[in-house]
Amino acid sequence: MSRVVSLSPIHDTLPFYNRREAEMEIDTFPRAATRASTTLGQLLQCVGDARKEAAGDETPVHHVLEMTTDEPQTIPFVLTFSHLTYSVKSPRAAADTKVVLDDISGEARDGEIMAVMGASGSGKSTLIDALASRMAKGSLRGSVTLNGEVLESKMAKVISAYVMQDDLLFPMLTVEETLTFAAEFRLPRTLSKSKKKLRVEALIDQLGLRSAARTVIGDEGHRGVSGGERRRVSIGTDIIHDPIVLFLDEPTSGLDSTSAFMVVKVLQRIARSGSIVIMSIHQPSSRIMGLLDRMIFLSRGKTVFNGSPENLPVFFSDFGQSIPENENRTEFALDFIRELEGSDGGTKSLVEFNKSWQNIDQQHHHQSIQNSPNLSLKEAISASISRGKLVSGATATAGSAMVPTFANPMWIELAVLSKRSFMNSRRMPELFGVRLAAVVVTGFILATMFWRLDNSPKGVQERLGFFAFAMSTTFYTCADALPVFLQERYIFMRETAYNAYRRSSYVLSHSLVSIPPLVFLSLAFAVITFWAVGLDGDFVFYFLIILASFWAGSSFVTFLSGVVPHVMLGYVIVVAILAYFLLFSGFFINRDRIPVYWIWFHYISLVKYPYEAVLQNEFADAAKCFVRGAQIFDGTPLAAVPEEMKVKLLDSMSGTLGVRIGSGTCVTTGSDILRQQSVEDLGKWSCLLVTVAWGFFFRSLFFLSLLIGSKNKRR
Repeated sequence: MSRVVSLSPIHDTLPFYNRREAEMEIDTFPRAATRASTTLGQLLQCVGDARKEAAGDETPVHHVLEMTTDEPQTIPFVLTFSHLTYSVKSPRAAADTKVVLDDISGEARDGEIMAVMGASGSGKSTLIDALASRMAKGSLRGSVTLNGEVLESKMAKVISAYVMQDDLLFPMLTVEETLTFAAEFRLPRTLSKSKKKLRVEALIDQLGLRSAARTVIGDEGHRGVSGGERRRVSIGTDIIHDPIVLFLDEPTSGLDSTSAFMVVKVLQRIARSGSIVIMSIHQPSSRIMGLLDRMIFLSRGKTVFNGSPENLPVFFSDFGQSIPENENRTEFALDFIRELEGSDGGTKSLVEFNKSWQNIDQQHHHQSIQNSPNLSLKEAISASISRGKLVSGATATAGSAMVPTFANPMWIELAVLSKRSFMNSRRMPELFGVRLAAVVVTGFILATMFWRLDNSPKGVQERLGFFAFAMSTTFYTCADALPVFLQERYIFMRETAYNAYRRSSYVLSHSLVSIPPLVFLSLAFAVITFWAVGLDGDFVFYFLIILASFWAGSSFVTFLSGVVPHVMLGYVIVVAILAYFLLFSGFFINRDRIPVYWIWFHYISLVKYPYEAVLQNEFADAAKCFVRGAQIFDGTPLAAVPEEMKVKLLDSMSGTLGVRIGSGTCVTTGSDILRQQSVEDLGKWSCLLVTVAWGFFFRSLFFLSLLIGSKNKRR
């Protein structure tokens, strides 16, 4: 059951209120309302737009109608982490290890925001990764449980979301389109398009992005939304399915004070809809402090404070360092911790004091007894699904939660991925335009250079040179596909890390989307060169082998983009390997002349098979003659001899050989040329199939590289 299903009746029963009287800012909610908060579906229906009176805001300030109920609407979830310890080996000395997390314990509850703070290098991001199951198996010691049960990585991917520090978005999509594609991935196909659109519209209002909904995200070359809006879009793509647990790595990094406050206020709304929100933050302002419910201060991997922001002054006062009234609490705490880190004893005294203070505080308030959840994890998830909390394709049957690994079947993922790729390509036509221009210019140069080749011995040699250059060019022009995935790599890793779609769906979509441009490029090159050069073979086969070459080359470059992390390094590798393929293709040296220890490279050369295919397409006609009579002397010192002398030489040769060789006698046919070039192993259609098979082979390797290299976990 989806939360979106229940939106309409709730909305219909709400009376119209005057916005100034009945609406209030989300940060004026009493903290006691956390436990009795409405579901996100109800809350989203009450989100409105109200502009600040002061000018200059990047987006409207949003007001929320406070709704109270007689009984709590949220399902109690408690994320508990105990004795988390993580260390890494020093790159210089294998025996030395650096402790990044040292015995970290705590808990986070639904309806609350827990902030992890500390100086750079204190272990903030590492702790977030540990809680989000982004650690390689066996590298983390300790336990992370949700409602008392160990949170497995597979379950964590479905019921949680992770927002990275960088905004990884497609620059040419609008805000609304970005969230719509996220909804297509994360919401089940059982949900109608109208309800998915409702969910997107409600989320846009909740994130405060209504005025920027039709604006593209933008990048360095295209003007788009502001930094704060881009950050909220990043959050929106990961909360579209209404996760139970939301992790964020420094969501306010790089934002001004107002934008940072608006981002955290959005997170407060998400938390009060019944989610656990855990984020790392460097140095929050006093306004942001008022939105936080729990704080953990880290110092070199150790906990120096764990509790409510209201307890921070009492904590430091008991330690003997009172916080001045007019000073920012977090700034004072961070500065004091930094001073201790530079002292002889370090923060050991503060760490020990925190442990004793925590024990006394828990005994005094009986927190662990009063607030412990009374539902198991399965019961809580099942109840949450029934009330519309989790909409990622989950169902509640027979009292147990049925949470699928992926929200949609593969064919739905394939369609959505392909649609998004086509949309991106259509909005950046210059990329295809440059590639088409390169092919057209290359084809034009070849056509004019090898204009109307004849069937003489020189024409044969020129044909061989044309085919070798043409086939290798098709592979080199595929090198521009290298940066495509390198630019999408981190978006792909973010989306697949929490099962937005299958990796296999991405590979298939990537392959299908690449075919139409390749068809157009192949047709353009074939039309420009075939008749201009004066080729005699089958035009359709010529077009097909060029298309197969583009396909194999594109697949090869795509595979390299999945393995090589940098564009420049990738270009160097592509150029070098393609040069080797051309060297061993059989043009520069026949197969029979290649040393035995290098013959294996001849058979794995991508250029070999299309080169041999076009040769067979051109010279397969055994009745066609390419060398007649005296033309056998062309290319030798006898070529300069007068024609009468050549006729006499032919007569002399005829008498010696016992075969009449006249000036019109055919000496070399197309079959003879194929034999001279050692092109006898495979037929032209077999070469075509092998070339296509190479493309599928490299696409399979690309899939394996994504499977192995995109786990996005710390080791």
